[in-house]
Amino acid sequence: MPLALIALVISAFGIGTTEFVVSGLLPEIANDMHVTLSTAGLLISGYAMGVVIGGPVVTAFGTRLPRKVMLILLMVLFIAGNLLAAAAPGYGLLMIGRILAAVCHGAFFGIGAVVAADLVDESKRSRAISLVFTGLTVANVAGSPLGTFVGQNLGWRSTFLMITGLGLISLLGIVVLVPYQPVREGTSVREELKVLALPQVWLAVGIAACSIGALFAAYTYIAPLLTDITGFSSGALTPLLMLFGVGLVIGNLLGGRFADRAQIPTLLGFLGLLTVVLIVFTFTAHAKIPAAITLVLLGAAGFGTVPGFMTRAIDKAEGAPTLGSAIASSGANLGISIGAYLGGVTIGAGYGYTSPIWVGVGMAALGVAITALSAALDRRDKTTTVGALKPAAHPG
Repeated sequence: MPLALIALVISAFGIGTTEFVVSGLLPEIANDMHVTLSTAGLLISGYAMGVVIGGPVVTAFGTRLPRKVMLILLMVLFIAGNLLAAAAPGYGLLMIGRILAAVCHGAFFGIGAVVAADLVDESKRSRAISLVFTGLTVANVAGSPLGTFVGQNLGWRSTFLMITGLGLISLLGIVVLVPYQPVREGTSVREELKVLALPQVWLAVGIAACSIGALFAAYTYIAPLLTDITGFSSGALTPLLMLFGVGLVIGNLLGGRFADRAQIPTLLGFLGLLTVVLIVFTFTAHAKIPAAITLVLLGAAGFGTVPGFMTRAIDKAEGAPTLGSAIASSGANLGISIGAYLGGVTIGAGYGYTSPIWVGVGMAALGVAITALSAALDRRDKTTTVGALKPAAHPG
């Protein structure tokens, strides 16, 4: 594994930690900032929108800069955002710090995925991308629980200082280990934006939104489901969520390996598995051991799609892989927002804590349909190309 990938994995771990850790610190932040719990929860929504909107915009306007330079600037922004969050005297500056870090998140994974793919042979690109996202998945298993522990015992500001330290280590790693990649000739914002007219790129974004949205439709409300429906105590939630994180890591690594061999079949396979696991979860949620096993399978099935749809977005971007990758990453975060919102609507309508799982089933099934449509367009384009290359038949 190229050493540069290690730097990217560490950076992804820090970014993933700052994304997920706020969920465990909402009561402490709300009390300290003298805001309601729901207002503090907007720090999560604000972060998500920063990823969705900021990532592609920053990526597009950074096209004239070498990718290494962009990664360095993004980590500086990440450090500044978390340092501001740690020192924020009020809620407004805390939100600004979160949004700054979120903008880094969206652009980093878009650029980092392309850099990782360029560091290895063509046959190993999805695996390289999966390694970068391993940092994000491990943040669920270790980073977020550690950050929550630090925040609950030393104050929530200590958590953001810890993440700032991770950012400094990541910045050093990028400076030292990531190779310089020159800017592609003819690159401009206008050229990059042409990717927005490519249907296959938007289909890749749709796959990203549906697969990750399906996963988080169920996961967002997993705590009340496991306590009120399954019967676990609140003290059991941390190890259970770590099990889910283990599933994310396993699925991500398997997805990268399989997607390098057969991209579309891998996407269809994991999306189909995700649909089945979600349906099964509506039954296993009522028993402790089956529910715990299903959590691992849920994480694996959901995140197994990530290397495939990220590689596909890069492949289909036709000369603008960085922006294509950033849009796919933003699409995944948009899917999280949609899945979480629709899941909340079903709970609010009185359908219970298992109802968001059915939202996930619908989104996963839609992801299967979008993937099948994208594959059909591949076949059509291949047939058209082959037909155009055939010599014209001569009469007689």
